[in-house]
Amino acid sequence: MIPLASPNSKEASGMITEILPRNSKLSRPAPVPGQRVFEQVIVSNADLIVPVFSAANPTPKWGLLDRYLVSAEAAGLPALIVINKLDLAWKNPTLDEELEIYRRIGYPIVLVSAIDGGGIEELKGALQGKLSVFVGKSGVGKTSLLNAIQPGLGLRVKAVGNGEVGKGRHTTTHLEMFALDFGGALVDTPGMREFGLWNITAEELADLFPEMAGHVGQCKFGLSCQHDREPGCAIRKAVMAGTVSPYRYQSYMRLREEL
Repeated sequence: MIPLASPNSKEASGMITEILPRNSKLSRPAPVPGQRVFEQVIVSNADLIVPVFSAANPTPKWGLLDRYLVSAEAAGLPALIVINKLDLAWKNPTLDEELEIYRRIGYPIVLVSAIDGGGIEELKGALQGKLSVFVGKSGVGKTSLLNAIQPGLGLRVKAVGNGEVGKGRHTTTHLEMFALDFGGALVDTPGMREFGLWNITAEELADLFPEMAGHVGQCKFGLSCQHDREPGCAIRKAVMAGTVSPYRYQSYMRLREEL
């Protein structure tokens, strides 16, 4: 028996009845003031990572997307990029050009509008039968998107996680998993302004950029190549040849400096 209170109750409780095997996990570093950084597991045993960004208001931060994608690659999980607020795309004239970088790599992208319903059926088809986890900053319209996917779902999320954190208003302040009427389940996460990489070394980072992975170890420097200033670096040659986006290469270098 698992006693549960209503989502609005301050005394909501549960009982662990079984611990299932952990086949995959999406993690990030969680610093505690005055203590060492430890691992924060965001979700386990997911089938799909869904980074959600808005076409505008706020403008997408592609560096944050790269962090999500690298973490998904490290976890061995597929990613689906969702761009919400398609009705505001006119405010972002470079959006298609920027998204084409990720399309060429092979990442699937769904463009949606929670306002007029554009792309919602395509998104539902991608989520059906899977345990999916939504990640993204506050303000990208996740709650409205959830209501568009399944009427009332965003209201349930708000009832469970209503609260204020930091400087911005967050509908979700903790994780909750919701069943989808059309099959599958969805985990909504709190809005994340930052997303660090956990347990990823500088040496393995290039392998987590799919367009770079095939070039790793292909120059005279072998696996010791830093892909920075070495003459003849295979990845730098790929950037010059246009097979690796200069933007993605710079994003890789910024992430590498942090590791």
